[in-house]
Amino acid sequence: MNRTEASEPALLNKVPEVTIYFWIIKVLATTVGETAADLLSTRLNLGLTITSYVMSAVFILALIFQVRAKRYMPPLYWVTVVLISVVGTLISDNLVDGMGISLTTTSIAFGSTLAVVFALWYRSEKTLSIHTIFTTRRELFYWAAILFTFAMGTSAGDLIAEKLNLGYGPTAIVFAALIGIIVLLYRAVKMDAILSFWLAYIMTRPLGASIGDFLAKPVIAGGLGWGTVTTSLIFLAAILALVIFLTISRFDRIEQASAEA
Repeated sequence: MNRTEASEPALLNKVPEVTIYFWIIKVLATTVGETAADLLSTRLNLGLTITSYVMSAVFILALIFQVRAKRYMPPLYWVTVVLISVVGTLISDNLVDGMGISLTTTSIAFGSTLAVVFALWYRSEKTLSIHTIFTTRRELFYWAAILFTFAMGTSAGDLIAEKLNLGYGPTAIVFAALIGIIVLLYRAVKMDAILSFWLAYIMTRPLGASIGDFLAKPVIAGGLGWGTVTTSLIFLAAILALVIFLTISRFDRIEQASAEA
């Protein structure tokens, strides 16, 4: 080790390692994002506007704490993910239900915005790897990308399930199959790991949203009729259990990285 390497500080990554637990909680969080948004705006009669203001404020507060944290903390990180899932859903719902913009238009718009975020991120940092999220700028790019994956996933999932009349259950199967194809390409033909991660991450949003709608929607609308309250509580409890487990076990910590990375 030369002198520069010896003096280079080791920085703590702000996001978790990609393990099976990561993907499970991610899908659970996207499901909660769908059902909780419906619960607050419809079941509790808050309306889209008030729900959007309240949840956006809570999310921004959580994001401030997350960005100011010096290291990855599972409870804080996953609370932020759940909240950004709700906010991403509300952004899509406001444009579609509140302003009458078509799901096709919002899906394309969110997809284009996400592409711009990735382009700016790569131009600035020369990487889109989540293993080097240890500066504020990289973390803000990371959360911006996640926000638009949630918003786009909400619109795309609703587009296929509702406008194309595929149904919530079959839509979930379609996106699960797409994730399976991505995994196959990664393992069989060595598709780029970063590309594989982000493609799979994007697909988990419509997957989780479709699962949430399938469980919560009434039978007459193609769901199982669990309702938004029951579905949200079950999935929140599962997230809580897994986050407590990861906090104790530390299975999802990424090793320290050099500031040169």
